[in-house]
Amino acid sequence: MSFISVSYGNEDAKRLYDDLLVNYNKHRRPAPEPNKPINIKLKLRLSQIIDVHEIDQIMTCSVWLKQVWTDKKLSWNPHIYGGVSVLYVPYEMIWVPDIVLYNNADSNYNITISTKATLRYDGQVTWEPPAIFKTLCQIDVRWFPFDEQQCYFKFGSWTYSENLLNLEFLDGEARYELEMNENGEMNNITIVEEGIDLSDYYPSVEWDIMSRIAKRRTKNYPTCCSDGTYIDIMFYLELRRKPLFYTVNLVFPCIGISFLTIVAFYLPSRSGEKKDIIPATSIALPLIGKYLLFTMIMVSLSVLVTVISLNLHFRRPATHQMPDWVKWLFLKILPKILLMRRPIIIETDEAFRKFGHRRGELCENVIINRHERKVNCDSCRTTNMQINEQIQKLYRSPYVIKAFENVCFIAELLKKKDRDAMVNDNCEL
Repeated sequence: MSFISVSYGNEDAKRLYDDLLVNYNKHRRPAPEPNKPINIKLKLRLSQIIDVHEIDQIMTCSVWLKQVWTDKKLSWNPHIYGGVSVLYVPYEMIWVPDIVLYNNADSNYNITISTKATLRYDGQVTWEPPAIFKTLCQIDVRWFPFDEQQCYFKFGSWTYSENLLNLEFLDGEARYELEMNENGEMNNITIVEEGIDLSDYYPSVEWDIMSRIAKRRTKNYPTCCSDGTYIDIMFYLELRRKPLFYTVNLVFPCIGISFLTIVAFYLPSRSGEKKDIIPATSIALPLIGKYLLFTMIMVSLSVLVTVISLNLHFRRPATHQMPDWVKWLFLKILPKILLMRRPIIIETDEAFRKFGHRRGELCENVIINRHERKVNCDSCRTTNMQINEQIQKLYRSPYVIKAFENVCFIAELLKKKDRDAMVNDNCEL
């Protein structure tokens, strides 16, 4: 006997969808019995290690979290529904376990894409949403750049204890060990050596994965939850940094400089200096002396010009005001000597500045008399145009006066923003 999988385009699938979810309660835990736990099988599929931030001690990864459980309320007979054996429904329409990442470094535990859950005719539900997790990871840089880091994902139910929800591994060869908890008690833990699936893993350019162990354990939380023990599954990632980049650009130059420093002690004590090689005379300066003097002056001027250039480049209107002689020298004289032209965007900003100036004059012409609640709009009136009594009352309205004040404030703010942007562009130029 074989059944075929169909989509919502099938009328039988539509009828099945309506029959399953018309009276379905997604807030009810689909356990076989009220006092029995529901089994949730978990699997983590790693897609990419996006970033390992050493300073913030946060690891960012793109993963797929596969969850499988059985809900008898979502089972059916395929013969009654035209051989439909698989149905895809939005996960918001059915009960899903509240599996959360305990060591989440980001306050948003959100699924990146609203995926659908897969329903089988025997009641098996499979849900594998993609997510980007930011986990706390203690970074030890003692042996940088030859360091190894161990990070982990800790998943568990936020609401249900072990008596109501049981977490298990979806696949993998498991072994059992005893481990001592914080209270000094021995607990049974389940270990899977290849706990993280790397079938769709995109290799990282900075890190190699050395091991990917997963552990299942139980834990008590007496300070907040005294209704029993809670199950969590921890997926460990042991990472080793790829040292080639740091070796070539950091380690080898440091070793070379240190080696040259040590070699200096092998020079003879009576070795002459370079100045003793050059004949001492006041009649003419040797060309090599002129070269060394010129090089020293060029290096000094280069450092001085660099300091001045960086100081001008990072100036902002909030902290400095560009003098007129600086504008004249760097924006008018030097560009002509160096055959440089100012960017077109600066000319556009100048046009906006002039427009903003006219816009400011328009706001200044709007004189608001708060005591008499009048607005002088003579500059806004056109000839041969009479304003009736209702419009005059509207102009005297406090709401209209407040609106004029807000418009003038926004206009002045935009004008100041345009002016500051133009000054920033001049400093960077």
